[in-house]
Amino acid sequence: MSSTGSVDNKGVRIAFEVTGEGPPLVLGHSFLCDRTMWQAQVPPLAATHRVINVDLRGHGSSSQATGACTLYDLVTDVEAVLDDLGVERAVWAGLSIGGMVALRAALTKPGRVRGLILLNTDAGPVNALARMKFAALASIVRLLGMRSVIRQVELQMFGPTFRRNHPDVVATWMDRFLEVDVPSVLRINDALNQRDDLLARLPGVDLPALVVAGTEDMALTPDRSRRMADVLPNARLIELAGCGHLSTVEQPERVTDAMREYLQALD
Repeated sequence: MSSTGSVDNKGVRIAFEVTGEGPPLVLGHSFLCDRTMWQAQVPPLAATHRVINVDLRGHGSSSQATGACTLYDLVTDVEAVLDDLGVERAVWAGLSIGGMVALRAALTKPGRVRGLILLNTDAGPVNALARMKFAALASIVRLLGMRSVIRQVELQMFGPTFRRNHPDVVATWMDRFLEVDVPSVLRINDALNQRDDLLARLPGVDLPALVVAGTEDMALTPDRSRRMADVLPNARLIELAGCGHLSTVEQPERVTDAMREYLQALD
């Protein structure tokens, strides 16, 4: 049984859905997506856990991102949800930007994080060349809208194997990406491009961590997951062959199994 709600964080309304009972587990989705990205994982995980599925600001049913923000502001958004639900500590799971938020929570709010599940994400900064590329794409989107870059988005979000075998699913997600609020997307994109480098700080994060990478991930290539797992002192790395960026969509059963195994060992 699920319930939905929202909480105000300094004028930003953050929407969330809670399913199941047990130890709390927070889910953070990818850039451009929303909490439905986890729809295959929630039912099995909710059989043993209280799953708190959050829409990050500027996404889904949450408020638009109306001003400049950082990834640390997104940490406070999730904190506000936990406060509203009376949850002190939880396992934080996140894919892409959701994983970046989880890592920053572990560093700045360690008392609130019991464990980490980090999918298709990165602890490093954006290099100068990539920052220039993303800035150029953002300028195109600002002038011409999301449709002008939707092919590039498709190539970043889905691996070639999934695009070839499941064009209908890819098309459905592309339609959804075309509906995002462009000013919000641009502000969150700025937060991503200006993110700080966490790699030197990760040896101090002595939490059980599951790191999941996709071998066909073009957005955040698997070498980024490997270097993150190498410096986290208590991490296990799983690489999903033939999987692109949105691993929860491309290989839902394997992701769910890995998450359940991690949670079972943690509990």
